[in-house]
Amino acid sequence: MNPRGHTLQLQFYATTSYPCSYLPERMARSQVAVPSELIDARTYSQLVLHGFRRSGQFVYRPHCDHCQACVPVRIPVADFVADRSQRRAQKQHGNLRTRLLGLEYSEAHFQLYQRYQLIRHAGGGMDQDNREQYENFILKSNVASFLAEFRDDTGVRMVSLIDQLDDGLSSVYTFYDPDMTGASYGVFNILWQVGLAKQLGLPYLYLGYWIEDCRKMAYKTRYQPMEGLVNGEWQRLPAAPAPAPGGNKVIPLHQK
Repeated sequence: MNPRGHTLQLQFYATTSYPCSYLPERMARSQVAVPSELIDARTYSQLVLHGFRRSGQFVYRPHCDHCQACVPVRIPVADFVADRSQRRAQKQHGNLRTRLLGLEYSEAHFQLYQRYQLIRHAGGGMDQDNREQYENFILKSNVASFLAEFRDDTGVRMVSLIDQLDDGLSSVYTFYDPDMTGASYGVFNILWQVGLAKQLGLPYLYLGYWIEDCRKMAYKTRYQPMEGLVNGEWQRLPAAPAPAPGGNKVIPLHQK
């Protein structure tokens, strides 16, 4: 209830324009759902079906004036088939031990997050995040969220923030050991989340936005079959070409 006793209703507003993080020289806008306290797990599940994502307690979708490059994507997990390179990454990290955790602070997680941002995304803004900013981004949620921690005998190697929806899992953000060049942690992580969705009897894994002309987003359609929300309907997307031999195999698991 608001101060006058009226029932609050979910509303949507468009932000002002800001520089696009993915396509140079373009401007972007977002449509934001407010107030955040009304967005529980069930409501958020419906919003995701219409292309929304979340960052902390901020729930949004792209709302650009002259661009529709951001396509919400998901994997129908029952039909997913890993290719050879994806199976190789899965085998490579088969020694990792996994724990599912609540949204509680861990100094080891925060230190890994800081190293990841500093080395993988220097100059991107998040490389200067302090503990409060980290907690607001990773540990604040109004929906059904949890952390997946991956470790070996030497310590934590990767952490994923995941939302559970009515019809699937939503991969929100993943950070990993930035010193392991070519380790394909992101590939392994997506396959692991596909497996978790299957175990939970959930049909989809949502992977944020696919942007065909953005290298760090284009990789997503290598996971087949892949569905995208195009013109208001979920439909199959064609596969992306495999990376060139000898190319950079570090796949960032960023979700816009």
